[in-house]
Order: sequence, then structure tokens, then C-alpha cells
Amino acid sequence: MISISELTPTRLRHLCTQADTKAIHAERLNAWIFRQGNLNPASLPELPVALCELLDREVDNALPALIDQRCAADGTQKYLLQLHDGEQVETVMIPIAGRLTQCISTQAGCALGCTFCLTATGGLRRNLSRGDMVAQVMLGWQQFGQRARNLVLMGMGEPMHNFDAVADFVRFVTDPAGMAYSPRRVTLSTVGVVPGIERLIAEQLPCSLAISLNATTDAVRDQLMPVNRKYPIARLLEAMHGFAHAFPRRRMLVAYVLLAGVNDSLADAERLVGLLKGMACTVSLLPFNPWPDAPWQRPDDAVVGRFRAQLSQAGLVAVVRESRGKEIAAACGQLLHRQPANVSIPI
Repeated sequence: MISISELTPTRLRHLCTQADTKAIHAERLNAWIFRQGNLNPASLPELPVALCELLDREVDNALPALIDQRCAADGTQKYLLQLHDGEQVETVMIPIAGRLTQCISTQAGCALGCTFCLTATGGLRRNLSRGDMVAQVMLGWQQFGQRARNLVLMGMGEPMHNFDAVADFVRFVTDPAGMAYSPRRVTLSTVGVVPGIERLIAEQLPCSLAISLNATTDAVRDQLMPVNRKYPIARLLEAMHGFAHAFPRRRMLVAYVLLAGVNDSLADAERLVGLLKGMACTVSLLPFNPWPDAPWQRPDDAVVGRFRAQLSQAGLVAVVRESRGKEIAAACGQLLHRQPANVSIPI
């Protein structure tokens, strides 16, 4: 059997052919499942009996098991899912000002070892398939009661290290015949894996791009992000300029995690202005979200305010991202490889 989250327009057309029914039913089924959120394909009204019977035999309607759910006071919800092979991943639903954003994981764990990220402490266990990522969207939709408006590939894992599956996912969710998201509503985040950025450009992947920069010198970035030793800041900036040139109407997001006494000085802010000069981007400042035994500290709000003001005065668009779901370890950099297998849903 095929999992419902692994279905595609092509596979649905193949099922129609097997059942000797018209291909139009594939389009109806895709809308029924992926744009209306119905997890029982055979329940689509006026579906030919032969196709209904084939769907019952060939399609597994079950989504991954929900083994833990956490709800924060700000409305953020985090779900721990168990996949078909027993592997576990997390996805987060973030309601902000009437918009619902879902944070999608692309790997079970992560191999990159960024020192400010809790996920990195668990290492990498496997890549996720396109269907594993679609299943996160579907389960979040079912549990939260509405489909996310925005999808951000900023959960567990480095998307560029799972490029083929991530690209398939992005194409499916933005395809009018798939989930029909606007490409502007889908953001792929990377720590700066330059070949992946170059491939994204070459393949014209329909999504926005977020770069996790986090330092203004190679010495500091080497300490925070081992990937910088392979792809230093100068080479990363070349790739970023390449993206900006290839997609002049897409605004790039530059994420910058502020760590007390490490990368939060006014000198850092001045260097950041220089690095991003002439680049159409928004700087998203993220005061560090602590976790037990973390090697870094969160800077004071006054320090964060001065850093942002320095960027704004120089003409950069800079915002301080509000951390959502910190008390349930759902904020940026807090997703862990495993959680206790118990359901905890505060009222």
C-alpha cells in the first residue's frame, strides 16, 4: 500500500488508469485530499465504484502517529510524530496576527553541529521523504483545525543536505495541481550550504530563501557554525548575491541569532551592514532561545534594541523576531531529536 501523504497527481492518474476511469477523477481526488484535507479518498462523492475499491486496497489513509503534543500560552502547538519506521520528528504550528505558519522538518536530526541549536546535539539519523514532509503539513492541519498559510522549512535538519526530497516537496506544495501554495508562502532555510543555494537557483525552485548567518567574521562563524569552514562568509555572500540577481522580486531573509557577548556588539552590527550592503534582504534578529546546559546566553533586550537600531539607521530592514512557544521548546533552535512519549496538553 502507498501512504496517503506519498500520493501525487501522477500517482493518482495512474490509479485512475488502473481502475479504467477518467483522469479527471485524479484532479478531483488531489483537491479532495490536499486542498480540502479529506483523508479518506474513497469518500469523494460520485467516485466510480472501481476506483473506490482500488483506493481502499492500495492507499493507507493513516498519517504518522502523534505521540506528543505541547501547547503554549501564545497559541503555538508542537507535535512529535512517529514515522512508519519508528523515527521521530517535530513540526510546529505558529499562529501570529491571524496568520498560521507551520515549521517543517526536513531531516530526523541534523549533522551540521551548530553550537546554538539543540537539534544538533542529537546528530543525524536519516533524511525525510517528500511524503514525510507532506505528512507533517497534513497532520498539523488535522490537529490545529486549519491549514497553515505559510510553510517554513526551518525545523529539524538542513534542507540542502536533503535537496532532492525537499525540492520535490516544494514543487508539490506550490504546484496548482498539488497543494497550490503561493511560492511566496514557502521559505527554505539553510545554514549556508553554498552548492545547495546554487542548485536552488539553477533549478528555479519556487520558494523564498532564508540564510542563517549569525556572525560577521569567519573566526566567530567558524566557532558557531562548523559549515563556515567549508563555505566561509565571502563564498556564502556570492551565493546570496546570485540568488538576489536571479530572483529580483524575491526578498531574501537573513537570520541572525544574537548571543550575549559573542556577536551582539555595535561593531558586529556595523560589519553586518557592510556585508549586506546593496542586497535586497530583511534581517531577522533572533535573541538566543536557551536550553539546558547551552554554552551561550541570551543578550539583554537593551542590547538587542541597540543592535537593531544600528541596522535600521544604516538603511537595512531589520526586525526582532518574537520567539513563540519557548516554554514548550518549540522556538527556533529548540527542536529536539526526541521527547518523552506522553501527551501533555495544558488547558
